[in-house]
Order: sequence, then C-alpha cells, then structure tokens
Amino acid sequence: MQLVELLNRIPVLESHGNNDREVSALVFDSRKVSEDSLYIAVKGTIADGHSFIASSIEKGAKTIVCEELPKDLDENVTYIKVKDSSKTLGHLASNFYGNPSQNLKLIGVTGTNGKTSVSTLLFDVFKNLGYTSALLSTVEIRIGEEIIPATHTTPDVITINQILAKAVEAGCEFAFMEVSSHGISQNRTEGLHFKIAGFTNLTHDHLDYHKTFDEYLKTKKRFFDELNDGAIAITNVDDKNGNVMLQNTKAKKKSYALKTIADYHGRTLEVDFNGMLLNFNGKEFWTTLTGKFNVYNLLLVFGIASELGFQQDEVLQAISVLKRVSGRFETFKSDGGIFFIVDYAHTPDALENVLDSINDIRTKNERLITVFGCGGDRDHSKRPEMGNIASKKSTLAIITSDNPRTENPTVIIKEIEAGVEPQNFSKYTSIPDRREAIKMAIKFAEPKDIILVAGKGHENYQEINGVKHHFDDKEVISELWKLMSK
Repeated sequence: MQLVELLNRIPVLESHGNNDREVSALVFDSRKVSEDSLYIAVKGTIADGHSFIASSIEKGAKTIVCEELPKDLDENVTYIKVKDSSKTLGHLASNFYGNPSQNLKLIGVTGTNGKTSVSTLLFDVFKNLGYTSALLSTVEIRIGEEIIPATHTTPDVITINQILAKAVEAGCEFAFMEVSSHGISQNRTEGLHFKIAGFTNLTHDHLDYHKTFDEYLKTKKRFFDELNDGAIAITNVDDKNGNVMLQNTKAKKKSYALKTIADYHGRTLEVDFNGMLLNFNGKEFWTTLTGKFNVYNLLLVFGIASELGFQQDEVLQAISVLKRVSGRFETFKSDGGIFFIVDYAHTPDALENVLDSINDIRTKNERLITVFGCGGDRDHSKRPEMGNIASKKSTLAIITSDNPRTENPTVIIKEIEAGVEPQNFSKYTSIPDRREAIKMAIKFAEPKDIILVAGKGHENYQEINGVKHHFDDKEVISELWKLMSK
C-alpha cells in the first residue's frame, strides 16, 4: 500500500523524507520487521519502541512512525511524527486492511463477567439465523467454520483488522468481539467502528493492572465514550455502573434488566439443572442454559439481535436451540448420580453468581462441594473475598491451585483462607494439588450431591512457574470418576 493512502485521516505533527513509497507491512515489534515495513514505535509498559528504531531500519524498515524523532535522520527513511503512536497504530491498521470494521456490523461486548459467553452466544444465534459471522473471543477466533486459536482476550489491533478483513472477504456481515479492559487501555480497539457496544456488569477484577476500581471503571467507560452517533450502546441497568457507561456516549442508548424497567426486560419462570423457562418482553421460551447470570447473558443477546433489526420471535427461536458455552456452567451427571458443574468463575462476583444459581436450584437435600483456587501474579485482594464466598455458600469448599504462575501455591491458598469466617472453619479444607482436590471432592460426595469445579472452565492447561502443563478439569473429573468407581 502507498504511504500516502495509509496516512489518510491521520493527524501528522511532522514529516521527513519521501511520502511516495510503498509499505509492505505494519510492524510494532522490531523483531518482525522485514523489507519496506512501516515500524511504529510504541511506548509500552515494559519497553519503549523508540529504542528499536535503529535496529528496525537495519532490518529494512523504510518508514518510521514515532512520537519522538531520532537525533540523526536517515535520508533513505521516511519519519512521521505523531502525538500518540499507540492510538495511531489502530488507524494505520484499519487503513492498511481497507477499513474492514466499516464493511461489516461489528458488535463489541465488555464487562467483568459474561463477555465470552455473550460473544459466543451471539455467534451461535446468528449461525442459527442463517448468517456466517466472525467471533473474536478469549476461547477462540472464528470466521464462519474456520477456527483460529486465541491467545489474548483482545488481540493486538493489527491482528484484529487482519481477522476482520478476512471476515469481509469470507462474506461475513457480522463480527462479535469480546472487548477487555486491557484491550481498551492499550488502544487495541482504536480505529474500529462498532455498530453496537454491550455492557454486562462491573465487579472486582484486574486491579493488579488497573490499580483502582475507579480506574477500571473509567477504562470500561472509555469504550462507550468513543462510540459515534451512528452506534448503539446497550447496558445492564440492574448493575449500578450500567448507566455510568452511558453518561457521555454519543451512541443511541438502550437498556436491559431483570429487576428494573428497561427496553429489554426478562423474567425467570422456571429453573433447574436442565434449563430455564424465561419470559423476554412478554414472550415465553425454553433454554438449556441455566443460572441467573445466563438470563442476563441471553437478555443482552436478545437485545443486540433485536437492535440489529431481527424479529424478536425469530431471535428467541434461535436462542432456544443454543448449547452451553464450553466451560461456562457446563453440567454432566455421573452414572453414580453425582452432578458435576465446571465453570470459569474466577472472580468473587462470578463465583457468587454460580454458587447462588446452584443453591437456587438444589433442594438442600444434596450437598454442594466447591473446588476452586485463585490465579497467581494477579489481583491479591480478591483472594480472601473468594475464600469467604465459597466457604459460606458451599457445604464444603476445597481450596486448591488455579494457575499459580510464578507464585507459591501455598502462599495463594493462605491468602484465600484468610477470608474464611470463624463459623465456616469446619466447612473448608486445602489441597494444593488440583487433581488431588478434585479426587477428594469425588471421595466425599454421595449420590445426588453437586460438585462445582470453578476457575478454569474451558482452559486445558495449568500454568506453573511459567510452564503450561496439560490440565483439563472435565478430563480429570472423567478419569478420576472411572478409576474411583471401579
């Protein structure tokens, strides 16, 4: 692509060198520079890309976009000075790939819990409605039937545009994207045109990164603040932060709720482990998904599809045949009558929601055994809170390892235990080895009891000291059950 086309609508502070040159690739990692690349020097949290300008030129970069010009300018190189390289990167990427987000309807979903579920459910609903769509989520990236493994909640903005361009080429009309606070903070959504932005909820998470809840809130809000007046913002007004998201947005404002008056209102009529009978905007339907959090997820899916112009009856028909999202309240019953639930819940709010959903359904004749832990190198303050919730709302809580990463699992467990209240001391135990913890839960369980294994959900690994070891909760449950029931 010609550099002049690439710089279209991008504010340039200074330009040095020949603007009439071809750009072969956009690169912000100097290690990936090839001949005729455009290298964008981005100031990151660990390294400053400006330090790698000289090495990028040596590797063949002919155009440099930066916030600070080098002292010595190479006459064979074009230098473009901008105010913010990180934000500029998004617009360059969008231009380089032909502004794909303008050529399809891009829907972004943000919030603490439910992002993956809602994005995936939307993808599945639109498949049921007969549309080929794209999905960008934590679990996987999809373009129709093609599956691309996902590595981050929100990929870098060059990769996002690359995927969206492929989606346009494949004839997709819709793309559903999980939007994380990290992605917003690091400008990975810059330059993208969202048709609809959905908000699930906001609770305690990622404070290791954002430092304060207020900072976390402002980051999520920024996603809505930056929407244009042609977009639609739909938020959960049962969450006290739902209306905060809408305060400064230019987008058309829509709401959904179970407890308050909203554009999209839901009620639960019946619920058990097999599914729920729901009423959305006066229309009844059955779903195999279960749990109050899933009522909110489905209501947002319903609202988004309705705002995209689909008839509410056909949307509910497409919702009623949905299957559960992998690792999200996934249930299966053993031949010995024990009921297993595997869920990704790894925040206090998500764990409480899952436990409340189980306690709402169970008759109290069955015991509830919860196996859970907390990730290492992440927000320490949520650990005692999760210890308190699990021990209070379970018959027995077994505290174990999640992904300890570089931390000592015993230290993490002690921080979780610190939140257990004295009256619940007899209701918990600690087993650092996750496999052994699941084994203990199965040993303790009797027919009709419920075992919740929380925290990892769809993940098929356990990260210990920087190494990912294969570990799938569902596989381990199945293996142990077979061994122990012989």
